[in-house]
Amino acid sequence: MNLFKYLTYAATGLVLLSSCNKGNPTSTNPGDASTTTGIAFNQDDGFKVADYSGQPEGPGLIFIEGGRTTLGSTEEDLAMTRDNLERTVTVASFYMDEAEVANIHWLEYLFYIKKDSSEEFYKSALPDTTVWARQLSFNDPYVDHYLRYPGFRFFPVVGVSWEQANDYCTWRTQKVNQNLAKEAGVEIPEGTGRIPLESGVVLPNYRLPTEAEWEYAAQALIGTQLTDDENQMNKRIYPWDGHQVRNPYGKNMGQFLANFKRGRGDYAGIAGALNDGAMITEYIYNYPPNDYGLYNMAGNVNEWVQDIYRPGSFQDVEDLNPFRRNGFLDEETGYDAKGFQSLITDKVRVYKGGSWKDVAYWLSPGTRRFLAQDSATATIGFRCAMINAGSNR
Repeated sequence: MNLFKYLTYAATGLVLLSSCNKGNPTSTNPGDASTTTGIAFNQDDGFKVADYSGQPEGPGLIFIEGGRTTLGSTEEDLAMTRDNLERTVTVASFYMDEAEVANIHWLEYLFYIKKDSSEEFYKSALPDTTVWARQLSFNDPYVDHYLRYPGFRFFPVVGVSWEQANDYCTWRTQKVNQNLAKEAGVEIPEGTGRIPLESGVVLPNYRLPTEAEWEYAAQALIGTQLTDDENQMNKRIYPWDGHQVRNPYGKNMGQFLANFKRGRGDYAGIAGALNDGAMITEYIYNYPPNDYGLYNMAGNVNEWVQDIYRPGSFQDVEDLNPFRRNGFLDEETGYDAKGFQSLITDKVRVYKGGSWKDVAYWLSPGTRRFLAQDSATATIGFRCAMINAGSNR
């Protein structure tokens, strides 16, 4: 090889080595200048690119790694609704509250909106505590004490409608992002009240999970995943392994894994040997979490999700991030709600998970029911979710 060729190859190698060391620009390391115009970032009159080290950690949230799954009921369809047949979908990664929103969280919400909002909105945010009242039951203490008595602080809030839950998500987004911006020293533009997304210090919106996200997170099939391939060892009836509702392992063997109604008149078992230990709702961190680290994805309270209800949702939605936001392809005019032959309208929402007042059948993630979005009961609460922005991890 002559000297000229040697020097040429050597120079080419140095260029390639330099290129490899420099690497391609990323969201967290965009470089000092645009790769398309060559104009430097962050000059006095130039395009501003804020520092960014990834989506900030949202208070109370657990990361749920997405992927392929089979949604749908694995239990016998006792009600003969055929409204959640099995189908394969892919759900993108997202975040979800590790536990249900509790009374203390709702009282905090009421405290701040009483300071910052109109009296009318404050009143609209009050939970309906009369959901505990029954003509033939002495539930009066729950009507008066459940929301505000300190002993119930970390019990799930109930008596909140789907609409109230959505308002809470909006408020929580604002409060969390204001706090993150304050900690990062980012000023909120005057007159807007909003922190720019481009700042990189704020979170996407807190919101109710979609039905697909909720069901996927409840399945927690990551716990059955074989590490060396894409196979999962089994499907789950409940958010845990096995076909039973008692813990089959260790020192807690025989203990119930969720708060539910074991049978007619049996909410908690007998004194001295209580089964799930809860006559009504229970501490939001009670019972073992599933393989994603989520508590009470079965039992305790049912939980609102975003979707409106349709019996044939499994037929109509997409197979990537399925979600039914309205009556598209299945309009409410096809249901005779006005003639009292159907309860299905665009104002009914899905809830899932089973509650302290439900039998074990409803603990299965694939089961689904619905209720008017402005209604509330003592058996329905909620938790928040959030997208995983800018990453497929």
